[in-house]
Amino acid sequence: MLIKIKKSTDIRSSEITDKKLYLSRREFMRAASTAAWVAATGSLAPDLVGPDMAQAGEKLEGVQKGPFGTDEKLTPYEDITSYNNFYEFGTDKRSPSELSKNFKTRPWSVVVEGEVNKPAVYNLEDLIPKTLEERIYRLRCVEAWSMVVPWVGFSLGDLIKRFEPTSKAKYVEFTTLYDPEQMPGQRRNVLDWPYVEGLRMDEAMHPLTILAVGLYGEVLPNQNGAPLRLVVPWKYGFKSIKSIVKIRFVEEQPLTTWSKAAPNEYGFYSNVNPEVDHPRWSQARERRIGEFFKRKTLMFNGYADQVAHLYAGMDLRVHF
Repeated sequence: MLIKIKKSTDIRSSEITDKKLYLSRREFMRAASTAAWVAATGSLAPDLVGPDMAQAGEKLEGVQKGPFGTDEKLTPYEDITSYNNFYEFGTDKRSPSELSKNFKTRPWSVVVEGEVNKPAVYNLEDLIPKTLEERIYRLRCVEAWSMVVPWVGFSLGDLIKRFEPTSKAKYVEFTTLYDPEQMPGQRRNVLDWPYVEGLRMDEAMHPLTILAVGLYGEVLPNQNGAPLRLVVPWKYGFKSIKSIVKIRFVEEQPLTTWSKAAPNEYGFYSNVNPEVDHPRWSQARERRIGEFFKRKTLMFNGYADQVAHLYAGMDLRVHF
């Protein structure tokens, strides 16, 4: 069989694909391929992720003081990084720091999909603004312990605007990486993996809500949710999902991991509320890590002035 190969001079201009169309098709196919991989495996295709990033412990440059925060005494770095809830690396507090040492957080990409005008696979570097903020937030866990953490991050709301959500986007759903080879806790059926969390759109857009990439001015350690984690300071800590690989905009309230595992104990909203006890213990008081005596738990973790209006008219005992 004779195959005729055209010279470039023989090709009509009408047969040439427009460069912009070609590039947009490539981006679409890249996003579709990675989305399919993530849907099937819960992890990122290794050949479709971005360039290397800084490693945990490296200094973050250009960090400015954020507009929100508390002047309370900071929890020491050693406690913040050695006493963690991160079931992907184990169910006790010490396992995450011990078992996440070889966790690879570079390169990293995030799939954005659902009710948005700009769905794509974004390299993490493309999501992080040049200027980061340090925000000193309280972290309150449902087990009645708390910390004060100097997070370094950026506004989730500002990032969401870049994706251009449609009018149907009422909730934001987040998904953690699923990789049992790197995350040994996922080899056990303690939860339905991968970990999923969600926020109502107005919660996600609130200026207090951030995506953190560091703490104490340094790149976020693996055990604290590297390379990208959510921080919602008026909610219990399990709402602040770690190691995010997918952000999906949806019309219906997403079924979150803990709400699915124990709906009578962990509601979708999970606002810090001293008046609503966990079925197995009181939430009225908390123990700050490093302190002996317990202190009174504050409504909305002390951020009531900023966020109480979001829940006006809601029965917070029902919508816990």
